[in-house]
Amino acid sequence: MKLEIDFSLNDVENVAKQLIENVKTKTLLFYGDMGVGKTTLIKAIVKVLGSVDEVSSPTFSIVNEYQLNNDKVYHFDLYRINDLEEAYNFGIEDYIDSDNWKLIEWPEKIKPILTDQFDSIDLELGSNNRILRLNLLEK
Repeated sequence: MKLEIDFSLNDVENVAKQLIENVKTKTLLFYGDMGVGKTTLIKAIVKVLGSVDEVSSPTFSIVNEYQLNNDKVYHFDLYRINDLEEAYNFGIEDYIDSDNWKLIEWPEKIKPILTDQFDSIDLELGSNNRILRLNLLEK
């Protein structure tokens, strides 16, 4: 199943709500060019999930953790890793194997270790807005 949404950054929280209502898994893979709004959308998703933590890009830390009432969110920005070995060095498999939310930017860097249990989100810039395409896991 696919869902396509055209939106402006003013609507990002509503888009985050729509995503959370429609996803089938707690592993969301974010695809899109640099600057398309992946981190901005993830900030809104973390808020919609109920975290009051300050959300920032994990560009240099690779992964940030946010608390929810009865869960956690792991936000990955894998842009700076060069290969899968670097991901193993920071313990990516422990995060991937957890039952917590995993929001992953640049997931193509760890494709060999991803299971088929994820929803994928493609973001691109349109002429006046952003276009989101959600590809839902078929269950």
